[in-house]
Amino acid sequence: MSLIVQKFGGSSVANAERVRNVARIVTDCYREGNQVVVVVSAQGDTTDDLIEKAREINPKASKREMDMLMAAGEQISIALLAMAIETERCPVVSMLGWQAGFTTNSTYGAARIRTVDTARVRSALDNNMIVVVAGFQGLNRHDDITTLGRGGSDTSAVALAAALHADRCQIFTDVEGVYTADPRKIPNAIKLREITYDEMLELATLGAQVLNNRSVEMAKKYNVELEVLSSMKRAPGTVVREVTRMEKMLLRGVTKDADIARISVVGVPDTPGIAFKIFNALAGRQINVDVILQSIGRKGTKDITFTTAKADGEQAVELLSTKIPEIDPERIVIDTGVAKVSVVGAGMETHPGTAAKMFEALYERNINIQMIATSEIKISVIIDAADADKAVEAIHLKFFPES
Repeated sequence: MSLIVQKFGGSSVANAERVRNVARIVTDCYREGNQVVVVVSAQGDTTDDLIEKAREINPKASKREMDMLMAAGEQISIALLAMAIETERCPVVSMLGWQAGFTTNSTYGAARIRTVDTARVRSALDNNMIVVVAGFQGLNRHDDITTLGRGGSDTSAVALAAALHADRCQIFTDVEGVYTADPRKIPNAIKLREITYDEMLELATLGAQVLNNRSVEMAKKYNVELEVLSSMKRAPGTVVREVTRMEKMLLRGVTKDADIARISVVGVPDTPGIAFKIFNALAGRQINVDVILQSIGRKGTKDITFTTAKADGEQAVELLSTKIPEIDPERIVIDTGVAKVSVVGAGMETHPGTAAKMFEALYERNINIQMIATSEIKISVIIDAADADKAVEAIHLKFFPES
């Protein structure tokens, strides 16, 4: 007998037919003799609908009250799924995040999990029940409901799997696994049988929307084996785990992220400490910075360019304009019409020619590169957003011509 944690996203439970389909997947696993814990997201566009309702009432609602509202979506999903499992004549109990033992910090809207007390979940499992848990939520030290932010249900599932020492954590989505590119955009994308935690983390961070990056970090930390598979089609998925490939470099994927802004600070003093002031100010407002480029100093000044999430762009510009006297507000330039395209593969650093091959693909499509960032398992370029899909297609074809 194995203990399996299964997570189903919003599209998997979007309507009554899909809820019943999920119930059949869960009960089939249960009838095979497994203990099953299910983590569920809000149905379809429920979260977006709740956000819109909040805006109609109060566009500046507090984050605490937004969390109270957002958590309602998962409560609906777990109750409906439990009802569907009942029709399959299997014992089941649904639990909100706090009932399943999730405690978090008090960062409303983007809370971090502190502990998972699995006593109640284990008691239900010991009584041969299927346990359906609301993802994306927990309880802070004030006994307030908190939500975990984007992709939080993935994180909830992995945290439960780690706390329960589950044999596997299955993440069901609307695609059949992890592909070398988005199969909805690149029809010839290849499904991977397996991928390492580090590679999956890079893909998730760089724009692949299959798994949340926080969930992959947690899976690696606690050695939770993940499987990404489809809730719509019964087929083997992609396993995420530590994989030994000796020294062979295999490209694992091409991704794009159009949700970025490029900010250039032009003509700042070429003196020690200016970069620290800029990035320390941004860090103080919890603004994450990705690709950074600094020019060689000339005539006592230099230019610093970096990328951040598009939603943080205007706040970053305002912060730098008002908090750092050395910066001329008129010389801060923001461009939201850019995208980041990346290739990911372990061992890239020790295999010459990968970057040249990627850049050749862009050159052949007349796509200009604005910025470049590299690590031992990734190469990222910043380009015009209008060229992003074309760039992904060209790069994928260059590396996977036989596909």
